[in-house]
Amino acid sequence: MANLGIALLLPLSLFFFNIITFPLSSSAISSCNGPCQTLDDCQGQLICINSKCNDDPDVGTHICSHSGGSSPSPPSGSHECRSSGSLLCKGTSYPTYTCSPPVTSFTPAKLTNNDFSEGGDGGGPSECDDSYHNNTESIVALSTGWYNGGSRCGKMIKITASNGRSVTAKVVDECDSMRGCDKEHAGQPPCRNNIVDGSDAVWSALGLNKARGIVDVTWSLS
Repeated sequence: MANLGIALLLPLSLFFFNIITFPLSSSAISSCNGPCQTLDDCQGQLICINSKCNDDPDVGTHICSHSGGSSPSPPSGSHECRSSGSLLCKGTSYPTYTCSPPVTSFTPAKLTNNDFSEGGDGGGPSECDDSYHNNTESIVALSTGWYNGGSRCGKMIKITASNGRSVTAKVVDECDSMRGCDKEHAGQPPCRNNIVDGSDAVWSALGLNKARGIVDVTWSLS
């Protein structure tokens, strides 16, 4: 009987050992100051800044600053642009902005994908020329603050991805940070204040898969 008991206990101990050790081998989502590579690596409303999870300066939360740990500084100038209000869209409240972070020689931004053709997810025609565009064109829409009332219409900007690849694109539209959730905006919520909304051609030139939805880039006036 003793040998039978040992025989039964041995596989049971191995079974429980595997249960306990298995979660440790999986990748955990990081909290404040934890390591990260993408937005999905961080808990809740935290975002990945300088490879560490931190408060999103656009949302204005202070989760990490209240945790007592030293957190990395947000991108330069991001504190200078505050939300001007909010817009309720499909049951969710979104912050609205009239401003964007200051433009520098390497302005941090979030690259998103837009369909500039008629009937696409961009909604109405581009504001700069009141026309629709083919997505094979290297074109972008900029957040309201960077669009600056249309002053950057027709301007060429240089976009650089983290993989080192760059592309030059023409500004043809505004990614509206004040309005949304209507027919003109194809039912989409307001843009964040740090968006470069690129065509398929922009994503392809950067060697990026648009299925990722949003990626970190920098941009500058070309």
